[in-house]
Amino acid sequence: AEVTVVESEPTPLHTVLGPELGALFTDLHREHGVRFHFGSRLTEIVGQDGLVLAVRTDDGEEHPAHDVLAAIGAAPRTSLAEAAGLTLIDPAYGGGIAVDAALRTSDPDIFAAGDVAAAEHPLLDSRLRVEHWANALNSGPAAARAMLGQEVSYDRVPYFFSDQYDVGLEYSGYAPPGSYDQVVCRGDVSKREFIAFWLKEGRLLAGMNVNVWDVTDPIQQLIRAGARPDPEALADPGVPLASLLA
Repeated sequence: AEVTVVESEPTPLHTVLGPELGALFTDLHREHGVRFHFGSRLTEIVGQDGLVLAVRTDDGEEHPAHDVLAAIGAAPRTSLAEAAGLTLIDPAYGGGIAVDAALRTSDPDIFAAGDVAAAEHPLLDSRLRVEHWANALNSGPAAARAMLGQEVSYDRVPYFFSDQYDVGLEYSGYAPPGSYDQVVCRGDVSKREFIAFWLKEGRLLAGMNVNVWDVTDPIQQLIRAGARPDPEALADPGVPLASLLA
């Protein structure tokens, strides 16, 4: 199939990886024949007799098409929380139900977990709403412990993985565009066998291993420790990541 991707951002995965690493995945998909139309949104599907003929975008372009897959993301279902009078987060800032580090809402007798919960993250010093099955898997038991009166601080390092063609990646941490001032890579980026690190004023915010395995634990340990590793050592494959904890 010939594939055209209409994407409102300037690169794939831009809101997670930023432009530097997003460009790498642009190249990856283009090598497999994918065409991109960045900076626009789909506004209309044109068809006749029940068949799709084309799609139109908000910049006036028309793209021939026979099938359309609309991957438009997810929106947190907060109507029940709103009816209960709970504090919600403005959709412009990610949306969801506001909860503290123990997953407690603005009503101390009500808790929220999973994709809908916008939690104060004690480690990252920010409020996060994570759309990933690992968050749903781990935050539910944490909320249950808090309901039982235990001291709870839900501080798991955000994590996701993806497999695209022959490229596998694992991402840990949180470093959206605008939150970091440096990207450091170790390994061979041209061969797509490397680890990327996002830093802010020297502090490691996130790391992503691409076709390099068994490094998620030390990456998360560095993030959890608030490590400020030397960038040259961070970029050197000969320096064990665990040694940078010191």
